[in-house]
Amino acid sequence: MHLASTLKTFRIVMVNGIVVTVSLLASLAGPGSATPAAGARTSRALGVGQPLFRSSVEAVAVSVTVHDRGGRVVTTLTRGDFLVFEDGAPREVRDFYPGESAVSLAVLLDISGSMAVGGNMERAREAVSQAISHLQSTRDEAALFTFDTELLEVRAFTSDLQQIAALDLAGRPWGQTSLFDAIELTARRASKRASHHRAVLVITDGVDTGSRLTAAQVSGAASAIDVPVYLVVVANPVDNPARRLAVTAGGVTTEAATLADLARWTGGDMAIVSERAEVSAALHALMEELRHQYLITFEPSSQPGWHPIEIRTEKKDLSVRARSGYFTSPARPEP
Repeated sequence: MHLASTLKTFRIVMVNGIVVTVSLLASLAGPGSATPAAGARTSRALGVGQPLFRSSVEAVAVSVTVHDRGGRVVTTLTRGDFLVFEDGAPREVRDFYPGESAVSLAVLLDISGSMAVGGNMERAREAVSQAISHLQSTRDEAALFTFDTELLEVRAFTSDLQQIAALDLAGRPWGQTSLFDAIELTARRASKRASHHRAVLVITDGVDTGSRLTAAQVSGAASAIDVPVYLVVVANPVDNPARRLAVTAGGVTTEAATLADLARWTGGDMAIVSERAEVSAALHALMEELRHQYLITFEPSSQPGWHPIEIRTEKKDLSVRARSGYFTSPARPEP
């Protein structure tokens, strides 16, 4: 059974943030999609309806992370330091929100059969524990989801982080892996949170054996609703001694470059880890990014479809990470 077909109760109308008053049943047109029709076909296959907007987009909100050449998060920029381009043309920044903020984190844990190989499940459990330990109780919130061919909400979003920390994640991994489908559905759940500093943290071996969606389709959906996806790919050091851009488990090889593209298109990132210190470093970097994101808004295009965007800074020695685009559709007439 495919993951998406088991989750019809997860169909939701999403209101994307405070300043973006757009509600979306499904938007799966990826960054490379030529027209909304490709996304519509994917949506029907998932059983979650065609792309449908209740109202026009009043503003496009983009969460932005900036690093210096040493990889450190930059927190001192102002509105005038940023440049916004849509389809290659400059756009005026309408609103700008800097500063530290509470975090909403959806943790998605792979419990499929391939995770039983080479101690990866133990590494993954350790990553969950460390992720929760980096959050601030009562201020931040988190939810825990697991997946193989089906997605399970183990604990709904809560600011009582001890509820998640106390969970027993013991058990034998089994089943095929619907990684991309699980990411897409979890991103939709995360998009409903009020905090703009929200993200999906995926802990997996990187192998996908059962998804209907592709990495590009998932990144398009997550990018459209401004939910960055971060991947912590656990790997046995014997299987991946040089941290190559490929992950092998159970005889199945996934190009980690594909996963890295998925993360990058959504404004997230990916790390391949084998040792506990690597897990800790990756999660510390993630939380630092989420807490110090900038939020930029601008007027959307009046043309329906996928719109690629690029955020730059005036400071050439800085690197910027943000989602790759957004999707619009004409407003429906009021009844």
